[in-house]
Amino acid sequence: MATKAESIFDRVNTMVEGGMSQAEAFKQIAEEEARPLDSVRGSFYTGRKQREGEHAPRRTRRRETTPEAALEDARASLERSIHAIDAEIEAADGRAREASAEAKELKASAEERKQAIKTRLEALA
Repeated sequence: MATKAESIFDRVNTMVEGGMSQAEAFKQIAEEEARPLDSVRGSFYTGRKQREGEHAPRRTRRRETTPEAALEDARASLERSIHAIDAEIEAADGRAREASAEAKELKASAEERKQAIKTRLEALA
């Protein structure tokens, strides 16, 4: 059974595949579920981690630390760091796509919003 985060991850991807921007998908789901936009966005990224198998590293229980075990731990840590860099890039790309979509939406509605404000200013004069 999918978690709530995985469900949101799947819904956003379905909407994006249907032609919607990721930012629009987040907004629509937030409205449908009456949840904050940032909550939906966070659930999406959590769901992605769950789907892709990224989980918090587990601590090993050892009675003593040997040089071999220390090297193994260091190697595992460095390998996790490599994966973390890839995840950081992917998350930054997602945020950049969202920002780009938001900028396009703002630009598209700028003249209409400015005109509405000018009309109200004239009514006040």
